Amino acid sequence: MRKERLYREYRLKSYLNMNHYITINGKQGQTHPHTWEFVITMIVDGDEFVEFRTFESLIEQYLDKYQNQILNTIEPFDIIVPTIENVTDHFNEELQGLLQEHGGELVSMEGSETPTRSYIVSHRNEPEFIDQIGKKQTEQISGVVNYVVEQIINGQDKKW
Repeated sequence: MRKERLYREYRLKSYLNMNHYITINGKQGQTHPHTWEFVITMIVDGDEFVEFRTFESLIEQYLDKYQNQILNTIEPFDIIVPTIENVTDHFNEELQGLLQEHGGELVSMEGSETPTRSYIVSHRNEPEFIDQIGKKQTEQISGVVNYVVEQIINGQDKKW
């Protein structure tokens, strides 16, 4: 009997060179650069092989409009303060839909503007995700139980 996978998990990293400034108490800070790192963890249902490049291309195309830009001049960051939290939340929301359109499910997204600080948005605790995995596990267990019962009924359990 072949062991079936529940899902395949992929982790992809992207880097953006972006500038931004923060306004605190009505005072605009100095525009400064960061090399922002974004780590996307996603799952693809089933055993079918998926090339990393498939999803890398989608993510790169989405992020490309932000490369080498002043973030504060691009929607929605012309209104929303471009903190690592706000940027990661926005990218997470946009990429979630994009990946779903192509058969992927975003599990988490991590954003960093320095090597020592990260902000993570996680979808692992969403009821839908847990239900989906639980249903697949139940189907697998049912399959094993049915197989064992069938072996016992047919008198083939002596082989064990």
